Amino acid sequence: MTGSRPASLSIDPELRRKLLFTLAALVTYRIGAHIAAPGVNVQALADYIRNSAASGFFGLYDTLGGGLSRATVFALGIMPYISSSIIFQLIGGIFPSVGKMQKDEQGKKQLTQWTRYVTVLIAFSQAWTYTLFTESIPGAVPGAGFATRFVMVVTLTTGALFVMWLGEQITERGIGNGASLLITFSILDRLWPGAINMIQFVRSDALSIGGVVFFLAILLGVVAAVAAMTIAARRIPVQIPRKVIGKGRMTQGQKTFIPIRLITAGVMPIIFAQTIIIVPGTLATFTRNETLRAVADFFAPGEWPYDAAFAFMILVFSYFYTSIIFNSVDLAENLKKQGGFIPGVKPGASTADYIDGVLARITLPGAMFLAFIALVPVVLTKQLNFQQQFGGTSVLIVVGVMLDTMAQIEQHRTLRKYDSLMMGGRVKFRGRQQRYM
Repeated sequence: MTGSRPASLSIDPELRRKLLFTLAALVTYRIGAHIAAPGVNVQALADYIRNSAASGFFGLYDTLGGGLSRATVFALGIMPYISSSIIFQLIGGIFPSVGKMQKDEQGKKQLTQWTRYVTVLIAFSQAWTYTLFTESIPGAVPGAGFATRFVMVVTLTTGALFVMWLGEQITERGIGNGASLLITFSILDRLWPGAINMIQFVRSDALSIGGVVFFLAILLGVVAAVAAMTIAARRIPVQIPRKVIGKGRMTQGQKTFIPIRLITAGVMPIIFAQTIIIVPGTLATFTRNETLRAVADFFAPGEWPYDAAFAFMILVFSYFYTSIIFNSVDLAENLKKQGGFIPGVKPGASTADYIDGVLARITLPGAMFLAFIALVPVVLTKQLNFQQQFGGTSVLIVVGVMLDTMAQIEQHRTLRKYDSLMMGGRVKFRGRQQRYM
């Protein structure tokens, strides 16, 4: 038809509504992430954090959203909810009763409620600790007292709970991945200040044009490599035999596969490793302990002790987190119930052992890739003498979430296309036109 849009570019009303709702929620989140909490001198706080040994901790937290170094109303961001979710995810891998609840619909609802309660506790404890920290900085909280402390704790806790609610609304009423999209949008929000910072470095001759081109080329290569490794998977072949379904009818045998991604653990090993390696510097800032400060200086970013320890912890946490979230025993049992089997492998325990062996082999290159991606920004910062805003962790999060979001949008459009075909289409069948539904 003349003037009609191509089917591949059309957006149905429901998808448009979800996209607009998601965009409105993300904009609301970023507006709150730039509003300072009452009673805080943001400049004094930012100057102190920038020159302290805890700058790595605040930088990591700011990367994941919120604006902790600027004491915004959403300073805690989505991290209390993420931390609570990770806690129950780890508990589910340790305690079978909780793991059983994670598979049951009613159990999932109960765990979701518990996750919210724990989020409140984590948000309140972090708000209280952060408030005491800001009060200890000279000039950060003028006229500090019980009233200002109470207002700040309530503001930060309420902000964290609102962000949690916002993420859940994006998941339910938007395009999904609420918490992940909040973090991704926070990272993308740092691109513009990072670009301005780079331009200022070039104007002051602190960074050459060739250095900028080299940095952008490396960044582009990292994005391409992350995209390829994110979707890369080892396919384990599975054979499903024919079945008799009654009255002499039989289903055809099927050949399928079990996809096991090379980076099964995602970005979590890097986050765990960063959290641990910045502990000495963070504690040194809070306690002003000289021993901890010496340890923090020894593990300074860009030095070989930091690189070696960081890479080793990423390797360890990759295996640890993969073992928690990937249950080969359940996978083997489900395969056995369906009558499927891996060619050459006995069903049951042997299948679980085979899958564990494959998982162990492919986790190693995935973990080495994560360590490489995490250390590239550190090396570039040292070589170019330029503090960039877009690290390896950020690239992993943004690329992974964007790929997943695009897949969900495409899935929605495909389902809507089939629904419209079944609801109003005419299908030719043996020379006659019949209307379905």
